[in-house]
Amino acid sequence: MFTTTTDVRFAHVDPAGIVFYPRYLEMLNGAVEDWFGDAIGSSFAELHIDRRVGTPTVHLEVDFKIASRLGERLDISITPLRLGKSSCRIAVDFSCKGELRLSAELVLVCTDLDTLSSTPWPDDLRAGIERQLVPAS
Repeated sequence: MFTTTTDVRFAHVDPAGIVFYPRYLEMLNGAVEDWFGDAIGSSFAELHIDRRVGTPTVHLEVDFKIASRLGERLDISITPLRLGKSSCRIAVDFSCKGELRLSAELVLVCTDLDTLSSTPWPDDLRAGIERQLVPAS
């Protein structure tokens, strides 16, 4: 499991001072970007610019549990659940002081950015994801 944090900023909230739900998806994407750079070993800049590899989200399920407020620090955990030839299903949880705020599952697909078609995970990315996979039960 990979964990990162983010602060709820003014740009994330609505007039009520709680996170406007689309902003959670921006934070989620930022956490995935951190996961690739810090845990998998290849930053999004390297992937997209140098290697021409993308990882678009092709499926997303989100459960919003409790509102988050301006100034709170959110812990975001990412756990890879299943790795396919060119796809990866991950679980993402947002929490604050141990209280679950959002849970999501998404599927990322390894994509050749020049052809915009799926492609097998490069060996180094596959190995980085495999190191973190939750064993099947």
